[in-house]
Amino acid sequence: MRSVTYSMNASLDGYIVGPDGSFDWTEPDEDLFRLATDEVRGAGVHLLGRRLYETMLYWEDAGKDRPLDGLQREFAAVWNALPKVVFSTTLSSVRGNARLASGTLAAEVARLRAEPAEGDIAIGGATLAAEAADHDLIDEYRVRVHPVLVGGGTPFFAHHARRVNLDLIESRTINTTFLYARYRVNRH
Repeated sequence: MRSVTYSMNASLDGYIVGPDGSFDWTEPDEDLFRLATDEVRGAGVHLLGRRLYETMLYWEDAGKDRPLDGLQREFAAVWNALPKVVFSTTLSSVRGNARLASGTLAAEVARLRAEPAEGDIAIGGATLAAEAADHDLIDEYRVRVHPVLVGGGTPFFAHHARRVNLDLIESRTINTTFLYARYRVNRH
């Protein structure tokens, strides 16, 4: 069965966006950018909320206004080829290799898990991930911790009404600057 993963950048104090809505501190270096590209490459489909979808639209037209370097071209190619499902109550259409979700998040995940397709079911966006976590749909959390304290904002981990036990399955330092950690949900 396909795993559902939630992967984002986070500050050391646990936020994906600062209190002012900015995430300029998440600018990746070359190795972190490669890691993000590899994660996208390992996904078979990406589920996004409206805000993340709109942020990632940048990659649809990337390179038209200014040339991209090799890593950026590679990411754009991998990202644009990846099927995406957008959850939004305000959008009436989406661009690129994306479609609007037609049902609930739980129903969409169940349908995607039942398909014989390869690759993870990646979830992006804090609001959508919080809903997935509330329904116990997330199998693995992946966090790229940046060396900054932003003091508030949108948390990486939604505040749940229940305890979730996790098993660390990978951790490493990237360029002595970033910490990367993967945790599998322990359902035992």
